[in-house]
Amino acid sequence: VQLQASGGGLVQAGDSLRLSCATSGLAFRDLIMGWFRQTPGKEREFVAAIPWGGGYPAYADSVKGRFAISRDRAKSTADLQMNSLKPEDTAIYYCAAGHRLIRSSMKNGQYYTYWGQGTLVTVSS
Repeated sequence: VQLQASGGGLVQAGDSLRLSCATSGLAFRDLIMGWFRQTPGKEREFVAAIPWGGGYPAYADSVKGRFAISRDRAKSTADLQMNSLKPEDTAIYYCAAGHRLIRSSMKNGQYYTYWGQGTLVTVSS
């Protein structure tokens, strides 16, 4: 199984970025795809998650209304559209995959089995 995150970069506050997580080798049954982020000295933080087979996505309160997670079954990717970016969104963003997570567990990184290598997002003020 491989997860490859891409799309990070340096942007200004208010700009948009779209991250993509390319997957290979994953079983799609009962799959949950998630995005997390981490900054130096801080714990990893949940950002968003979506059931691959359909259903409502979950978001951290800090990104609700600004970020949107989606999955493309044809391309086997899970994307994170980030709008109205703020300096506090600066972090390394990681995509993750897990199976058979109940909704209350979707925000907890310890329940995800597979992780990508991360992509850096820097938002300048």
